[in-house]
Amino acid sequence: MEEEAKSKMTKTGTTTVGIVCKDGIVLATDKKATMGGFISHKKVDKVFTITDKIALTTAGNVSDVQYLLKLIKAELKLKQLRTKLESNVKATSNLLGMLAYENIRKFSPIMAITAFIVGGVDHKGFWLFQVDPDGTVLRHEDYISDGSGSVFAYGLFENEYKESLSVDEGIKLAIKAVNTAMQRDVYSGEGIDVVVIDKKGARKVFEAEIKHVIVEKNKSK
Repeated sequence: MEEEAKSKMTKTGTTTVGIVCKDGIVLATDKKATMGGFISHKKVDKVFTITDKIALTTAGNVSDVQYLLKLIKAELKLKQLRTKLESNVKATSNLLGMLAYENIRKFSPIMAITAFIVGGVDHKGFWLFQVDPDGTVLRHEDYISDGSGSVFAYGLFENEYKESLSVDEGIKLAIKAVNTAMQRDVYSGEGIDVVVIDKKGARKVFEAEIKHVIVEKNKSK
């Protein structure tokens, strides 16, 4: 089942990335939604803040992704009301992994494919986790990419990532990685979204700033 899920995950098409920086986490995605070779939507949000300090990228079946997003937000809110405490990043990622595990094993003629990259900050520091379609949860201390365009993003990360990256440098690298994938992967495209998580919390990077980075990158060629 795991290999089948990963194979279908690749076919769904997207590029999502997460980068660990010295002063935060950067998440970025493309905006294209596809159904096989058909572009079903050109402006889809694939990165979301689920608390003030935790955000995630999404990939897979849109209906299942939306279902799990609503479920994880509700569970975190309920936990906060009951305990008066914020959920840390590791606990949130493990909870999402359990929900993904249960979702993919439900009885349905359509396989429930969902994958997430979770980034956040808590009292222990900055965290980056990968949540696979089968519920596997893995921590990454440098970078991660998912989706059909991930092979192109990884090629860039292998050459350009360094542990001392600042958030500003991480934003530029994340944009460059997704943009590179968009040039070669037909299932990725139609724009880039970026979310940064630092000590102040999670915030979305303005579209004008993203376009500026891409223009500067093209000028340097």
